[in-house]
Amino acid sequence: MKIKENIENKELIVNSSTDNLSEVRTFVQAMWNSYGYDEKKGRSVVISVDEACTNIIKHAYHFDTNGIIKIKVKSKKNKFIVKITDTGSHFDPNQIPEPNIPERQKSKKGGGLGIYLMKKLMDEVKYSNKGKKNELILVKYLN
Repeated sequence: MKIKENIENKELIVNSSTDNLSEVRTFVQAMWNSYGYDEKKGRSVVISVDEACTNIIKHAYHFDTNGIIKIKVKSKKNKFIVKITDTGSHFDPNQIPEPNIPERQKSKKGGGLGIYLMKKLMDEVKYSNKGKKNELILVKYLN
């Protein structure tokens, strides 16, 4: 784990391993807490970042622990912004249809709700890929 700070951003860089998810959650929670924001909203942000990183590990890097995930956090103009970048396989979360929750409950099928959770818990979810870099921006409004 490597933490880099500058005036605007605080950044965590980890290898793409599920072993690092607790460090990611701790980092995001600590950054949220450092601004003194509402604890309940902070849990939503932490869950969303955890889901995003899990998807990167599973789907972008296919469990290859040599991949790199960068998480940048900043607070700006009543927004808490988390930018997550990786260089794994490209994936457009907008192509995934919203799940039918009652059907999933009946079938007792687990997993597959990460994107749905991010969209429900965050105020903005933006995905793009630029060359070899995937970028996911998660925004939580503070008001």
